[in-house]
Amino acid sequence: MSQIDRQEAITILNKIMELELSGVVRYTHYALMVYGYNRIPIVDWMKKNADESLVHAARAGEMVTLLGGHPSLAIGPLLETHRHDIGDILRESLEHETVAREAYYSLLRLAEGKHVLLEEYARELIVEEELHSDEVNKMLRRPGQTDAFSD
Repeated sequence: MSQIDRQEAITILNKIMELELSGVVRYTHYALMVYGYNRIPIVDWMKKNADESLVHAARAGEMVTLLGGHPSLAIGPLLETHRHDIGDILRESLEHETVAREAYYSLLRLAEGKHVLLEEYARELIVEEELHSDEVNKMLRRPGQTDAFSD
């Protein structure tokens, strides 16, 4: 390994793992709280996101062990707002995805030009997180609205 700060990389990867695990819980909870006419496709989408978060958590844990670290047993923040309107759920999801994406960017800044494996891993996951955020942003728009969603 070249000039990368191994311990800082492990710390960031453990944070990513914790955030992704909280995503598993969040999306599972969200899927249970969806009601109304469009329930089935939204629940399926939420379950898919929970599964994806679990895969992302496992990948982060693998990177931790690759660097000789110990994967965290903690889980990221879980805030129950008791707001279960689809729009509220999607806005919470967008906030969570933003925090996770920022963690991947932190890893990229640390690894860039120093550790190709971590750099490519971070880039790949940033792309996935960006696409997911874009998907949520589009879901929050009213039909026919082409401008990006903003609160």
